[in-house]
This record gives sequence, C-alpha cells and structure tokens, in this order.
Amino acid sequence: MIEQRSLPELFIDLPVEVLTPVGNAVITQVVSDSRQVVPGCLFVAVRGSIFDGHHFIPDAVRLGAAAVVGEDPDIHPGVPYVQVNNTRHALPYLAAAFYGNPGRKLTMIGVTGTDGKTTTTNLIYHILNSAGLRVGMVSTVNAVIGDQVLDTGFHVTTPEAVDVQHYLALMVEAGLTHAVLETTSHGWAQHRVDGCEFDVAVVTNITHEHLDEHGSLENYRQAKARLFRSLTETKKKLHGNPRAAILNQDDSSFETLRQICVGLNDVRVFSYGMQTDADVSADQVLFSPQGVSFEAVYNGDNTTITSRLVGGFNVSNILAAFTATVCGLGLDPLTAKVGIAMMSGIPGRMEAIHMGQRYLAIVDFAHTPNALRRALETARGLTRGKVIAVFGSAGLRDQQKRRMMAETAAELADFTILTAEDPRTESLTDILIEMAEGAQTRRGIENVSFWRVPDRGDAIRKALSLAKPGDVVLICGKGHEQSMCFGRVEYAWDDRIATRAALAECLGVSGPEMPYLPTQHVPGSDESIS
Repeated sequence: MIEQRSLPELFIDLPVEVLTPVGNAVITQVVSDSRQVVPGCLFVAVRGSIFDGHHFIPDAVRLGAAAVVGEDPDIHPGVPYVQVNNTRHALPYLAAAFYGNPGRKLTMIGVTGTDGKTTTTNLIYHILNSAGLRVGMVSTVNAVIGDQVLDTGFHVTTPEAVDVQHYLALMVEAGLTHAVLETTSHGWAQHRVDGCEFDVAVVTNITHEHLDEHGSLENYRQAKARLFRSLTETKKKLHGNPRAAILNQDDSSFETLRQICVGLNDVRVFSYGMQTDADVSADQVLFSPQGVSFEAVYNGDNTTITSRLVGGFNVSNILAAFTATVCGLGLDPLTAKVGIAMMSGIPGRMEAIHMGQRYLAIVDFAHTPNALRRALETARGLTRGKVIAVFGSAGLRDQQKRRMMAETAAELADFTILTAEDPRTESLTDILIEMAEGAQTRRGIENVSFWRVPDRGDAIRKALSLAKPGDVVLICGKGHEQSMCFGRVEYAWDDRIATRAALAECLGVSGPEMPYLPTQHVPGSDESIS
C-alpha cells in the first residue's frame, strides 16, 4: 500500500473550491482527529456539532502534522496551510486520493435505506461470492476484506471517510474486484462516502427515522438520494460502469427516487416489489419458522428462492439483492438463488437465543417504528402463543418515534417492557414517560399490558418471567451493538449476552454474567445518570 504522497497529488480532481496555494509537503496519512496525528500527517480541520477541528490545529502541528487543510482564512500554523470552502466535503476526496482512488479499481455497490440495509448488503455479498467474484463488504456489523473480518466499532453506522477509503484500499491490495457498502443518511449528509465511485445504488425503504437531524422526511429522502445522484459522478472505469439504480416499488420513496434517477444520464433504473409490474416481483410466498420461499419473477421467468431468513420484510431484502445482482450486474438468476440460500443469518438480526427454554427468545436490531412493526409481525407468525416485546428509544435522537414505537407495540404485542436504549445525556425517566404515554393512547394499561423497567437487564428478566411455553420474547433496538451510552460514557453491553445471562438465571443453568449498566445501582430511577 502507498505510504506517502505529495500534497499536490491529493488535490487532483478535488471537487471543492481551493482558496489558497497548495504548497508542498510529503504526506504519510490523512486524518481529521488531532489525537491521531503522527509525523507526516495531513490534518483536515472539520467543524463538528460539538468540536471544531480548527481549534486543534496547534495540537496537530505540535504532534508532527506536515500540512493542514481548513476553512478559516489567515491561519499560519508554521506548516503548509490550504484553505478550502468545505473541509468536510474535501476530506473523503483527499483520503481517496491518498489511497490511490481505490473505488475506481472496484465495482462499487452501495446500499441505503432506513431498515434492511445490513441484511441486503450481506445478501449481495453472498450472491457475488457464489458467482466466484472476489468481493469485500463494509456494513454496520463489520468489514470483510478477503479472509479478514474487522470490527467497525460500537455505535458505527457508516465509518468515517478516511476509514472507508482505507477499507477500499485494503480490498484493492487483496486483489478484490467488487465491494458492497452499507451507507446511511448520516454518512451521506456528512460526506463520509463521497469519492467512493459507486456503480450500483440500492434502496431498501425510507421510513420515519433521523428526523431530528434532517428536519423532515423529504430532507431525509434527499440525503438518501445522494447515493443515486453519485452514480453520474463515477469516473469511467477500465472494467466498465454498470450505473444501475435499484428501487423499491412498494415503498413511499419510489416515485421521488424514480423521478430523480430517470433524469440522470446513463443510469438504468430497475424496480422490485410485490407488485407484478415491478421488474422483479415475488409470487407464491411461503413463510415458516425456518425461513421463507417464493418465486422471483423476472423477464417472464421464475426462479425458486429459498432462504433461512424469516419474515415478510426479508422477502423485500432478498428481492433488492436479487435485482441488484441480476439486473444491475447481469448475473445469472440461478447464481443469485445459490447465494441467497447460502446466507444463514446476521448477528443481532432476528437472532434466536437458545438456552434450553421452551419459548423463543429473539434479539433484533429493530429501532425504528417500521422495523419494530415488521419484527412484531414476524414474531406473531412464529407462535400461537403470546408475543412479549422489550425495547427502548435513544436519547438525543428523533423524539417523535418514542411514542410511535410504544404505540406500535401496544397494538401488536401482548406484553411490552419499556426500557433503556442509549439515553445519553437525556433523562431516562422522561424518555420512558413519553413512551408510556404512547402505549396508553393504544389502550395499553401500565403494569398489566406494559411495564417501565429502566434497567435493560431487569427488563429482559421481566420479559422472560412472563413467557410461557410456545411464546416469543423479542428484544429489540440493540441487535449486534456492543455498548450502551449513559451520559457520555459507553458501557459494554450486548443484548445477546444479556439474554443468555437472564435465561441462565431463569433456568438455573450456567451462563454468562449480566453485563453492568449504571441503572443497576438505582432501580426504578435514573438520578445518577441524568
């Protein structure tokens, strides 16, 4: 891998206005966190919601930064300083240039949406693998590069811009030819995946989420739409440019995105969904606790699809992956069939936890109203008994969804336990009050059909104590995540470990210890953490 570049090399093709001469320096790395600076780094000063990178320029220079890029004029740090009009926008392109623009050497598939991104990303990865292609993947769960599996972090959605380009460079170095990236609205709004040179863009759905950041559903859609607009910015590649947009015809975003995509030069548009006039549709859908099966209808031909993924929402995710690979990349439908069947599941996505109990305990990532509804509907289809839901709603995030999620659970679950989910610096008590009010608007009765249990470990214990043989306990909101935030502190937390610990206690068998959370010190209160 390239270990150094000249400063002017990094500014070739930069689509950001450069306001001062570039100067000369030898660059050994690109960083935007002054704590990561080592001698020879290019430090890019980015303004964040809490910290302004410009305040840390002296620290970066003291640590050995060879040059600095910023937005403020009249900065004289003692090393070459380049002023641009938007450092956040410049950062991914500077990182891409440092790593030799790896996206131009790969066929790049981007997946966006509110729910189902990780599953769809993994499905595409498995289909490409079944086709014998050398493929890498970056998702919220991990980065897969050849034989390497790298953790992408505790609460990471889309990794930071420099990390994304580093992963792509590692893929090129490993001889891979294709890359699948899960991309979020945050990632696009913060320019983390600019400069990736996408060839195929896929959307799962766009529903209520992140309105605290985007302001409106339309703004949220437009952030997602940047993936599709980026298809026209991709440079010509020696191995060809598929330029395909894959849209969900069943989703409310379809018409908005379709109108955007049909106006893009050289971009082919393909639709998928349950509607028969979609380019790829599903027929004869069958559900079971073991998975789903259906006929994928494309160009008048049927391909029988079987998958170990459960639930109607996964039919949509499978259709998205099938359309991306068969329509977008031209793979054989039978190859897609094999790849779909190969995938057994994803950590923290409808993951069953077995400790010998006579009911189902399932951990899922559902943390939006739509995802929770789909998870509860799936759970209902798995049992003739009761459905017991455990979930919370994050602090400092979209406040509207707190009531919406509690309303959904009151409608679809028999029993609901409302609990902590990353309260951050907000009062957990206040969050739970809002959620309880939502449950009550749908005839939820506190301490009869729903309970407020601030400590998440105790909430899981409460849910298990209510379960009878044949029931389903559904623990939602954290999925694969490895921590929970109280105040500004991340505490190690994994719902799967916590569920095993609670099951072990309940069954009187050996198992892991319940992870620690600060709520354990103050049952029923959050005085020490608000």
